[in-house]
Amino acid sequence: MKKLLSILLVLLMVLSLSACGQKEEPAAPAEEGEGKVFHIYAWNEEFKGFFEKYYKVPEGIEVVWTIVPNEGTQYQDALDLALMNQESAAADEKVDMFLAEADYILKYTNSDYTQDIKALGVTNFANTYPYTVEAASDASGVVKGVSFQCCPAGMIYRRSIAEDVLGTSDPDEVQAAVADWAKFDEVAAKCAEKGYLMTSSYAEDYRVFSNNTSSPWVDADNNLQIDPAIQTWMDQAEAYVKNGYTLTSGVWDAETTEQAAKDGKAFCFFGPAWYYNFCMGPAFGADAVAAGTDSVGDWGLCDGPQAFFWGGTWLLAATGSDNPTMLADVMDKFINDEEVCTNLIKNEAQFTNNQAVNNKFAEDPEFGNPYLGGQNDTAVFAEGAKNIKFQNQTIYDQGCNESLQTYFVEYLQGNVTKEEALNNFYKALHEKYPAIKVPEA
Repeated sequence: MKKLLSILLVLLMVLSLSACGQKEEPAAPAEEGEGKVFHIYAWNEEFKGFFEKYYKVPEGIEVVWTIVPNEGTQYQDALDLALMNQESAAADEKVDMFLAEADYILKYTNSDYTQDIKALGVTNFANTYPYTVEAASDASGVVKGVSFQCCPAGMIYRRSIAEDVLGTSDPDEVQAAVADWAKFDEVAAKCAEKGYLMTSSYAEDYRVFSNNTSSPWVDADNNLQIDPAIQTWMDQAEAYVKNGYTLTSGVWDAETTEQAAKDGKAFCFFGPAWYYNFCMGPAFGADAVAAGTDSVGDWGLCDGPQAFFWGGTWLLAATGSDNPTMLADVMDKFINDEEVCTNLIKNEAQFTNNQAVNNKFAEDPEFGNPYLGGQNDTAVFAEGAKNIKFQNQTIYDQGCNESLQTYFVEYLQGNVTKEEALNNFYKALHEKYPAIKVPEA
């Protein structure tokens, strides 16, 4: 009952408004028989902002947003409750579309809570990246949604520190210096000698390792397994904290974010295009300029020690939606409309899920990202996107990834032993997912 009440309280965080576009043509009238409310569930306002700028809502339809924080599976819990009540919900309260991440998308695509979008009329995937379609499909290959973005990632390094430590800030030369983890460690030692951090968080490069595992978190018999790549990350985190190469703050913590500011001491961050806005944004905005902490232009991008991708946002079609025409139109616009995808790159620093549009910018000698001193990051990401594979995913990934970091840092901070940290991780995971078989504490 306490959990139910908590979820219901979270659901009160509803942001409702009629969305508007920036296009000059008048809104088309809603299709006959369509519902009057289009209800979207999300965990933050990133897509909400893009939707309101670049999608023209049919006349007569109100868009209602339910925004629930992602931390600790709060979003999934609230969404699950809404989907379970979908059939009996009033027409204006039904979920029409909801967003999902790579860490748990399989939970929804392989359920009856999502529907075939090809049957709705979304059939053109010619320009999308194959892994995004695979991730949005169920075990039988039925496509349940689309992603408006592709998320190849790289190492975002500070040019001024690279000049001081390596004698160069050229992306190709920096890449040569960090081409593998052994070389990365060598640069970390050089940074420490000069009074710099290699990274701003013990978990900064966690996703590089977790995205290069050879096995899933949970095997076919529901046994928890810690992949060698995850173990290597744990060893690195321990060594980097001990040597003073990094901090024990989390990726999303203010202490970590501050290292992206003008006077920050961290050599590099790891992330895809969305990382600029979500994790480094405070160092790039008007507030940063006013405070004298703006670091625009002092960054470069290279592949780093290992290729990886991180995250992505999928738009999934909820079964029982009473707005099938608009549902299909939203999805089609964000993967196939050239103007929309162009705006996402030019205005939002995104890497879209439209290869033709991405390649146009990648091949444009005049295009560059001001955050990166004019470097064409779309060209870097376009190369990385060619090799992304969606593999070793489970429905438990969000909880496993977040919980390991949460409990392992307690050891890195000296509050518990390593054995205690791992046992706490196992216990928390078993409480969250009783089906998972964890080692005996």
